Amino acid sequence: MATDEEEILSSGGVTQVVRVGTTVRRPVRPFTATVQAYLRHVRERGFDAAPEPLGVDDQGREVLSFVPGDVPDNPLPDYSTTDDVLVDLARLVRRLHDAAEGWVPPPDAVFGAIPGTPDPPLEPLFDVPDLVAHQDYCPGNVVFRDGRPVALIDFDLARPTTRVADLVNLLHWWAPLQNPVDRAPALADIDVVPRVRAAVEAYGLTTAQRAQVAPVALRRSRNSVHAMRAAAEVDPVFRHWWQTGTAEKVVRSRHWLAAEAPRLAAALA
Repeated sequence: MATDEEEILSSGGVTQVVRVGTTVRRPVRPFTATVQAYLRHVRERGFDAAPEPLGVDDQGREVLSFVPGDVPDNPLPDYSTTDDVLVDLARLVRRLHDAAEGWVPPPDAVFGAIPGTPDPPLEPLFDVPDLVAHQDYCPGNVVFRDGRPVALIDFDLARPTTRVADLVNLLHWWAPLQNPVDRAPALADIDVVPRVRAAVEAYGLTTAQRAQVAPVALRRSRNSVHAMRAAAEVDPVFRHWWQTGTAEKVVRSRHWLAAEAPRLAAALA
């Protein structure tokens, strides 16, 4: 591809992303400098499964290296629903966390967030953050090659969190911690609890951290209802999602997880 040719990449409607040769160009946002500093840190620490930050182009756009591979969409294709894939993802997140540990954001750091002001306010998922991590492992942010996950992209929601809270985000999308009617066909009838246990073991959570998984997942599921509703009130993209199925999905997930949480907690004890 010639360096002056631009190919529009799928972005879920939130951000226009174009590919130019071996790079990706995106609009600069308030959190861009913080994310680029974070990506430089984790890559310097050996985490090469993320885009390389390359500054800003002459049009004022953020520049990142292009990560080749396949990016799935919902519903998850069958190749991405195996237990081996989930284990690979848990280990990939562990590598990211280990690389990110100890990074101190700059004094002027700005972190991305879902728009809107939830009412009631969201429940805190933790008291003190451990590190900065991705926090948005939806299928569109995971790159596959030869049927296995190899990289993470779109760090727009990277922010201070904990290892447990960030892993719970992964589990929501990929275990998945969702009502069976909202899962990919290959996962509709499976028992999610053993998959969660396998991912937690692959990641290597401590006993104390394992005890936090179910409570954090429950709080996250309750927060999702309020956060998505608030976002839909102020952002047209989120409004479209909310009106075309998200409203029902987040409520179904909350009820399903509330019923399954005791069994999940017992399996992780």
